[in-house]
Amino acid sequence: MDGIQAWVALPREDEEMEPAFFHHGADELPQVGEGAGVFGGEALGAKSPVRTRSPLFYIHCRLSRGARVEIPAAYPERAAYVASGSVEAAGQALSGGQMAVFQAGNTIEVRASADAVVMLLGGEPIGPRFIEWNFVSSSRERILQAKADWRAGRMKLPDLDHREFIPLPPDPAAPPNPMS
Repeated sequence: MDGIQAWVALPREDEEMEPAFFHHGADELPQVGEGAGVFGGEALGAKSPVRTRSPLFYIHCRLSRGARVEIPAAYPERAAYVASGSVEAAGQALSGGQMAVFQAGNTIEVRASADAVVMLLGGEPIGPRFIEWNFVSSSRERILQAKADWRAGRMKLPDLDHREFIPLPPDPAAPPNPMS
């Protein structure tokens, strides 16, 4: 078994909503061809029951050598992440651990050059975001507050995953002065 934990940034108006978790069994997620399932959003004629706050898609593909799947053209932001194996997409060869980001426009065909597990994802732009560790926000100030809340233990941990506390990593080092 393999999986990719994907976190999706929220539109600005939803950034401060209460956190929530919903479980969906494999039998609830629509299949779109052999080895491909829509885990989130809507794509390839199927809609996932997983709640989203912006138009997006997340397709998990287990492709046999020679199999093909398409990345929908309907979304302006689109990418493919290869978890294992190798594929060709838009003239690029990709192997495990690599991601390609595609321009808006045409449908992109992904063809497995070897057995592969691939995540196809994309959606509508939601605006610029700042990312630091596990924090994502449209505001740098909110990330600073989240870091302070984490360090002080003011953030509620998930009900079934609260026994282990992971300390916040140290702040990233400042880049060297380019004039030195």
